Amino acid sequence: MSVTTDRVVYMDNNATTRVAPEVLAEMLPYFSDFYGNPSSMHNFGGQVGRKVAEARGKIAALLGCSPDELLFTSCGTESDSTAILSAIQSFPEKRHIVTTRVEHPAVKNLCERLESLTGHRHKVTQLPVECDGTIDLCKYEEALTDETAIVSVMWANNETGVIFPIERMAALAKERGILFHTDAVQAVGKVPINLSAMKVDFLSLSGHKLHAPKGIGVLYVRKGTPFIPFLIGGHQEHGRRGGTENVAAIIGLGKACELAGAKMNEENTRVKALRDRLEEGLIAAIPHSLLNGHKTERLPNTTNISFEYVEGEAILLHLDRFGICASSGSACTSGSLEPSHVMRAMGVPFTAAHGSTRFSLSIYNSEEEIDYVLAHLPKIIADLRAMSPFWAEAMKSQAGCGCGCKKG
Repeated sequence: MSVTTDRVVYMDNNATTRVAPEVLAEMLPYFSDFYGNPSSMHNFGGQVGRKVAEARGKIAALLGCSPDELLFTSCGTESDSTAILSAIQSFPEKRHIVTTRVEHPAVKNLCERLESLTGHRHKVTQLPVECDGTIDLCKYEEALTDETAIVSVMWANNETGVIFPIERMAALAKERGILFHTDAVQAVGKVPINLSAMKVDFLSLSGHKLHAPKGIGVLYVRKGTPFIPFLIGGHQEHGRRGGTENVAAIIGLGKACELAGAKMNEENTRVKALRDRLEEGLIAAIPHSLLNGHKTERLPNTTNISFEYVEGEAILLHLDRFGICASSGSACTSGSLEPSHVMRAMGVPFTAAHGSTRFSLSIYNSEEEIDYVLAHLPKIIADLRAMSPFWAEAMKSQAGCGCGCKKG
């Protein structure tokens, strides 16, 4: 299907974000003028090392932790793997992992692989979620045992934006002597985080989710936490992660975290208001649409709406004709006819799960862009439903069968 406009209305920020102009400007000199190795003994490399240390400090300020508790990785996935694998190697006598059914594949697939490839040495408990995507803390407490090596629970869900009570969950794990990891890739920069006041042992973040470049991540490791490196090599990161530092990206991430701290109020006021206006407008204009996820306990930028009796991929293709970038909760493009594992875990009806569409905003979105989506999406859904035999059948059922009864 051809694109009919050169315009781009980007509302897929949970997938990736644009690099902020200020971030790019901060990075550029370190591709050309200051290209030294930060580990070198000479001053040309030393000045780069000092800039890396400055960036580490900016990231620590956003997270509320000490700079020496942070190590740089290539991405959130590497950070997740490092934390989980470190925990199970540090405590080989403990064979249990607790996570949830709605985790990002970076955690979900690793845990399932550990359970399947080690002769069932490790048992994984994937906690269910409620229909609004929240978690039952009683079920969580019941899942913790003396055999549990680590809990890994995302701070905020990437599809729905639903926020989990990480502070309380970490405290409950700590009471049992269990390590606690959170994938905070979606949360950092959008909600306040103060790790010094929490019992979190590991936290993962990824630069490209908060207007830094792709290819840079961070793992927070609380002081005193047992730790075994994932990448073995040189002395970089105090021996915790081998490999020459990705200097320009690290410096960009430092600047991005500085900006995120300054813009967090805007995220939770103006961006949230844009999200609410989009969400309320779509649900009011499009019948048989429903919000997926808790109404309030979620990220300020994220809304996930199901449009019944249409396919998410078809919605995205038609949106793309107008230059509107969003994402689908359906996994059909991966060769599966099943909706996403998040929608299934929440018990979203089959007729709605396939039509789930996520809009994730940023500080770069405007009211005019919200109006643009509201002007085009209702007609897109109406046109798709007009071609859907499922919609026709549903409407026929609701209208009754002609004998005076009312079905549905």
